[in-house]
Amino acid sequence: MRCFKQFFLLSIAFLYAFTSSAQERKVVQFSGIIQTLGTAETVAYVNIRNGSFQNKMYVSNYQGYFSFVAHEGDSIFFSSVGFEKLTYVIPKTPSDQVSAMIKMNNLIHELPMVTPFPWASIEEFNIAFMELGMKDDNIMRAERNLSAESLAAMARVTPRSADEIQNYNSHQQHIRMNNRYMNANGTNQLFNPLAWGALIQQISKGNESRKK
Repeated sequence: MRCFKQFFLLSIAFLYAFTSSAQERKVVQFSGIIQTLGTAETVAYVNIRNGSFQNKMYVSNYQGYFSFVAHEGDSIFFSSVGFEKLTYVIPKTPSDQVSAMIKMNNLIHELPMVTPFPWASIEEFNIAFMELGMKDDNIMRAERNLSAESLAAMARVTPRSADEIQNYNSHQQHIRMNNRYMNANGTNQLFNPLAWGALIQQISKGNESRKK
């Protein structure tokens, strides 16, 4: 019975101490922006962990902004690939809001730009430059594109337009109509030997009539 009473008193004391500690740590809205140290560039999607309250995890947005509920005195851990880890302790404040500008050290250092040259000396560069083929100018390219060979090659692969088809059909129809009126009985009289014989006879008769 005595042991039970001691255990009960210890439990009450522990609960009282825990409640007092919780009451002392005020709840605040912790907000801020994460930037790279030495610059004004924001760091996006940083992992944020509250190590003092159940290891709650948060992530900043693409602009480096974050905001979540925490307590005064909480240790907040920031980590991101390529940056040094950072710990921030939320200070006490008379307000219920805490704002901070978090500066993370960039572990990636950019080297100055280097332009490699494939020539060991200026003499080798001059020799390589003199051997370069100069590009054609606009006039030379136009003459090459308008040559008979280039136009014939393009004509073989370029589809005909509606105007070209219409002109071709009209031309063919005109030729057919001319041949129809020039030919008698469906044949060309210039190549008909009988027509030539009749023409010669008419000329001969005309000459004889004039002599009489």
